[in-house]
Amino acid sequence: MNDQTTTPAPATSRAATKEIVPLALSDVQAAALLGISRGHLWTLNSSGRLPAPVKLGRSVRWIRSELESWLAAGCPTRDCWRAMKEK
Repeated sequence: MNDQTTTPAPATSRAATKEIVPLALSDVQAAALLGISRGHLWTLNSSGRLPAPVKLGRSVRWIRSELESWLAAGCPTRDCWRAMKEK
């Protein structure tokens, strides 16, 4: 029998751990942010129903702030989204 008592580890906050929040998201991260599957993300992208991703070398990334603004605007098509951003 073990008489040792354990104390719970202290809770850590995001600020305490200095977690890095990426500005440009991979397909897996973008899908998770939107609450959809990776396959559905690519289907939406292929059909022009997502903001256009950016290429960083060979990597394809979506800008987090743009996805958040696009979602807040009601998820318009890519063409409508471009027109909305130009205004």
